Amino acid sequence: MRTLKLTLQYDGTDYVGWQRQGNGASIQGLLEAALARFDGAPVTVHGAGRTDAGVHALGQVASITVATGVASSTLTRALNAVLPPDVRVASVDEVPSDFHARFSAVGKLYEYRIVNGPFVSPFLHRYAWHIAPPLDLGAMRDASARVVGRHDFTAFEAAGSTARSSVRTIRAIEWHEGHAPDLLLVMRIEGDGFLRHMVRTIVGTLVGVGSGRWPAGAVSDILAGR
Repeated sequence: MRTLKLTLQYDGTDYVGWQRQGNGASIQGLLEAALARFDGAPVTVHGAGRTDAGVHALGQVASITVATGVASSTLTRALNAVLPPDVRVASVDEVPSDFHARFSAVGKLYEYRIVNGPFVSPFLHRYAWHIAPPLDLGAMRDASARVVGRHDFTAFEAAGSTARSSVRTIRAIEWHEGHAPDLLLVMRIEGDGFLRHMVRTIVGTLVGVGSGRWPAGAVSDILAGR
């Protein structure tokens, strides 16, 4: 048996998320169906993270254990030939047998895009949140700095989470500001892991600060459970 690492890219717009579910097409389900064609038996695909419905990936990592002796480069081409065009296998690499995409991960990086202007380009509308009123980026950066570090993120965790602990370490949050006509704000957040819906909840809170709904210091109060 061989253990392989898959690096994936996908547009998550038309999928129920990463995880296999009974109510629609998932990225995991598509990959497992494609791999079974080449391995001759069911294959379980383990992802480094379970992206939600509508979330995209530029470098999602997955791991599989297979019997096929097909070369990694050949398997990459074969999978891309049967997968839909919005799901691509960027590479397949041989890894040690104890490699596991989820448990071997040392960190994760998410990017969230906001168009802060009067309209969204048709080339961005699937990949950005449109907020027309101007946001105070300085206040959002101030609030972001309060999120960085090791905290209990229970307040930013969605109901239904199965995580054993709500403590996570956020290593960095960076905001990058684009220019007209797109007026794109890009937030990059890096951490050792994220809870269910944690990133979108953090972004929503920071946008609340940027829109003047509450001060930057409110983020510290939320983390402290006050």
